[in-house]
Amino acid sequence: MRCHPRLLLFGGGAGAGLGLQTFHRWEVCAAGVKRSRRVKPPQAGAGSPPRGTERHRLPVRTLGRRLLNPAFALPAESPPSAMPGFDYKFLEKPKRRFQCPLCSKTMREPVQVSTCGHRFCDTCLQEFLSEGVFKCPEDQLPLDYAKIYPDPELEQQIMALLIRCIHSEEGCRWTGQVKQLQGHFSTCAFNVIPCPNRCLAKLTRRDLPGHLQHDCSKRWVRCEHCAGDFSGEAYEDHRGTCPQERVYCENKCGARMLRRLLAQHGAADCPKRTLPCRHCGKEFIWDTLQSHQFHCPRFPTACPRQCGAVGVAREDLAAHLREACGGVLTPKASMSRHLENMAEAHLTLMCGLVSHQRQEIVELGRRVEELSSGRVGTLLWKLCGYAWRLAEARQRVIAECTSPTFYSHRYGYRLQASAFLDGNGSGEGSHLSLYIRVLPGEYDSLLEWPFPCRVTFSLLDQSDPSVSKPQHITETFSPDPNWKNFQRPQARGSRDSTDESTLGFGYPKFVSHQEIRKRNYIRDDAIFLKASVELPQKNIA
Repeated sequence: MRCHPRLLLFGGGAGAGLGLQTFHRWEVCAAGVKRSRRVKPPQAGAGSPPRGTERHRLPVRTLGRRLLNPAFALPAESPPSAMPGFDYKFLEKPKRRFQCPLCSKTMREPVQVSTCGHRFCDTCLQEFLSEGVFKCPEDQLPLDYAKIYPDPELEQQIMALLIRCIHSEEGCRWTGQVKQLQGHFSTCAFNVIPCPNRCLAKLTRRDLPGHLQHDCSKRWVRCEHCAGDFSGEAYEDHRGTCPQERVYCENKCGARMLRRLLAQHGAADCPKRTLPCRHCGKEFIWDTLQSHQFHCPRFPTACPRQCGAVGVAREDLAAHLREACGGVLTPKASMSRHLENMAEAHLTLMCGLVSHQRQEIVELGRRVEELSSGRVGTLLWKLCGYAWRLAEARQRVIAECTSPTFYSHRYGYRLQASAFLDGNGSGEGSHLSLYIRVLPGEYDSLLEWPFPCRVTFSLLDQSDPSVSKPQHITETFSPDPNWKNFQRPQARGSRDSTDESTLGFGYPKFVSHQEIRKRNYIRDDAIFLKASVELPQKNIA
């Protein structure tokens, strides 16, 4: 809406001119009378208001004459606006003289009508006058604009009132003077501020650190795998595609590698990848494809009668020999052809024989190891390479280390100790866990069940006895006859080291990682674990 050129409002008594004594410049437009800016007042002289207030006078000299001109007519109604009084939580209820009669709130920038002494909020009075009513809102007497002045003393008293923070309901405990509130907003933890990264989010100052670190779409994040820097939005897209991240093979072959090598692994190296048979077109897992080709019905073979036919499918060979083959096979040629055709089959049989012999060798080695470990009821177990074993345990490559088997006594119980260097169960990540399990033995049918022997674990201190007395860490337990792991064991195929039914019995928190490094329990990158079995008196008898 286009405003009329600005009018400086002057005035005096009832229409008397009073010279230029202005502090605010007012403009008249179709929306009413508006204060636009302050101008420098003249020196005080005759007819001036009391000293200290003359520089705050509102100019009104020609307002009466000009506002009566139809060209300056004001609208019957103006848009409503919020009253500007202070709506704060005061520690003490403000005095009534501090309240604006128009908005019923504590006055903001109070002005005083000197003719009647009434005071109002500056903006409240402007809104009132913009309605076209030029009377005092309190007593309805004609309003002399030359007699309206700011009241700095009252404003100073109001600004010194004590209030609570506007965020007190959210938890802010600040109290202070009204004039200190804006300064408090710069540090208030509950004040809502925009994100400094300009991500369009608005949040309280106390939530800003977490937002900047985790949620801001404009934050900068460094990838822990490739060390690249990304904005928050770009990092969300990068997280599942980083070429330097170590991931497991999608075919569940157990291999773990950089994501950038995953495609090459899946195409050329993965034993679980699927490939089509080049003869019959069916898809097979790679490690079974070779055996399939020995039985593939479409595998091409040569005619055993040497008739010259090439590439006869295995399933069509019988029909070929019966109907289309014209060759005659002699015994010598038949044997020669047999040796040529069955060479791969012979190799397969040899491989099977070698595999069987390898299993026998492993079993013999196991028995030799059992015999060499002794049958006196004590296992002394040296774990070499402690550092790399612990690193593998933390990566869950090899979480469990198992000892050689040993016997509780001659013709006794067959036992085995196991250690989790990075802990198991409640001790995972913080302790060394130690267990013992009962294995199927040769003499189980002659022994008493459940397992009755008392077991003692020890971590040996490798300190020089001449320097300090070794302080071994020792724990002893007696088996619970109701515990299923002390019942007679049954032969099993594969064993899961995390399965409680095969884990045995022991201590998930045998010794902490901090304790194990305090003395010479680790020496030359090796530790010594000892397991002793004490027979009951009746068994000894």
